[in-house]
Amino acid sequence: MHKTMNRREYEGLYATAARRRVLFGAHLAMTAAYVTAGLAAVLVPSVTALWVTIVVLLPWCVAMGAINTATRGLLELRRRALDERQRAERSEVMARAHRVTTVLLVATAAAAVVYGNAGGDLAPVTLPVLVGALVTHWLMPRWVALLRVQDEPDDE
Repeated sequence: MHKTMNRREYEGLYATAARRRVLFGAHLAMTAAYVTAGLAAVLVPSVTALWVTIVVLLPWCVAMGAINTATRGLLELRRRALDERQRAERSEVMARAHRVTTVLLVATAAAAVVYGNAGGDLAPVTLPVLVGALVTHWLMPRWVALLRVQDEPDDE
């Protein structure tokens, strides 16, 4: 697994900070499309939503693989496979992702309170918000790790 996470064939996808930001944006957009289409396919069954879910899955998996490779498996490898620096980096990434997710959840809760007090019905949006929160909680460490990756030094 360590060898797989350190392959360099697709380094062009994430070699620079700008490319990593594009990869992040693309993965975020595909995640939003996939979750939205998946929820639509479950809540209001339609062939279109099912096809969008299927079509987005493969590029999403490729982007997820690029993220894992860009971070060299920081969050995928077992702790014993990481060196001391990588363990510290993993802890830092998890702490930052936890803080970001906490802020997003507080903002969501505040929006729900405001919406509920304004007379809005929260029942129809409860499942989509919960699924969105779960997916965000799952992927935030990977996104934070991707955005924290440093450029490789130039060959001398």
